[in-house]
Amino acid sequence: MSLSEYVASRWDTLSLAAAEHALVVAIAIGIATLAGVGIGLVTHRVPRASNASLAVSAGILTIPSLALLTLLIPITGLGWTSTLVALTAYALLPIIRNTVVGLRGVDRATVEAGRGMGMSRVRVLMKVQLPLAWPLILTGIRVSTQMLIGIAAIAAFVDGPGLGTQIFEGLSRLGSVNSLNATLAGTFGIVIVALLFDLFFSVVRHLTTPRGLRVRN
Repeated sequence: MSLSEYVASRWDTLSLAAAEHALVVAIAIGIATLAGVGIGLVTHRVPRASNASLAVSAGILTIPSLALLTLLIPITGLGWTSTLVALTAYALLPIIRNTVVGLRGVDRATVEAGRGMGMSRVRVLMKVQLPLAWPLILTGIRVSTQMLIGIAAIAAFVDGPGLGTQIFEGLSRLGSVNSLNATLAGTFGIVIVALLFDLFFSVVRHLTTPRGLRVRN
């Protein structure tokens, strides 16, 4: 059986796995964005606090994904919960780092101009600094998303959702009928999911970034 025939014969299973893969990544990146941007907003003015948050998130990122997922089993069990916890933790570093760097990179004169107009520090942060830092923050979210799409495949080890199951099943019976097709179908499916996410972020960047900033970033 060729790869195309294999995909056609198992289209329902593969499409459901791809949808679950995209969904678990989307939920994790949503949670990580709220947490990461929030941490960046709170800590960017305090170097010691921002450095600590970056060090912790960087430390998490050094833990092998298989090890972290395994360690989570006694706490959060198998399946979606462990997958979401691990993916969210891995996504934090690029988002926090880009939020801190983006906010610190806003021109001081622009900030002072906002304060001179009678805006409070919080209002300047939300209405001036955050919009100007947004392109860099979005880049961090985009990088985290692409990273999570690959890591999510490993979640099949803890009965997690997504296309990783296809890859693990194919590899576990390598040499038997359709084992290579299963592995390739899962791999190509993940590549397609990654491309669709990247296209989505390109559209979001175009729609949410002011024209002047598009040229600079």
